[in-house]
Amino acid sequence: MTETNRVQLEIVNQVAYVKLARPEKHNALDMTMFQAVVKTIKQLRKDRHIRAVIVSGEGPDFCTGLDVKSMLKSTSGPLKLLFKVNPRNANMAQQVSIGWQSIPVPVIAVIHGRCWGGGLHIALGADVRMATPDASLSIMEGRWGLIPDMGGLETLRRHCRLDVAKQLTFTSELLDGEQARKAGLITHVSDDPMSHAEQLAATICQQSPDAVAGVKKLYNKSWTGSKGALLFRETWYQLRVIFGKNSRIKAHNQTHKADQQKPFLPRKKW
Repeated sequence: MTETNRVQLEIVNQVAYVKLARPEKHNALDMTMFQAVVKTIKQLRKDRHIRAVIVSGEGPDFCTGLDVKSMLKSTSGPLKLLFKVNPRNANMAQQVSIGWQSIPVPVIAVIHGRCWGGGLHIALGADVRMATPDASLSIMEGRWGLIPDMGGLETLRRHCRLDVAKQLTFTSELLDGEQARKAGLITHVSDDPMSHAEQLAATICQQSPDAVAGVKKLYNKSWTGSKGALLFRETWYQLRVIFGKNSRIKAHNQTHKADQQKPFLPRKKW
């Protein structure tokens, strides 16, 4: 296990377990937490051996959002979070959400307790989100007279109807797990979301890592946009997968018994 002060990382059977580790502050986001999350994302992005990532929070809550008191103590903190050289690139605040999409494996968020504001944006950056029935989720920024600015909109617009997203942001209302699922914020509601996430990760590990990475990139780039670009990427990515060794390994495993299974190779660079 490695630990970067605010984030714990453990890799077990090619599944990376990422845990927000500031339970005494309900995993609220201070500058050190932002830096630790970004560092962890960069580390996982380079690891070609992992097959899935599970993100959770230590203690009673997943993440209660921005540690406002901590950030207000520093005049440079907010500037560091929002600074960017290229306006079209993500700043540090946005990287903790959309950065998960740069990892070429499925990212699963396991949510319990409060998941508010910045915590929800972290979860929205995952590919799949699982929550307990009594979890509490909210786009909380409006309570502080702010607008969401952590990149969550990039994924929120894919999961949620526009009118629903507006209402949730206008009101900062609290949703339980089932309400959040109906709104599109959550994929599954489960009494034991970690076990559910681990079962999903185990299923993913049985697939070709090249195909999984290709699908994630294809969907991210083509879910919106032109039909022509979508058709081009489908063909190009398929050719990359077909001519890779993991495609042949998957075909072999599909047609042979359990005791004749071959291990997958590290995935291609996507």
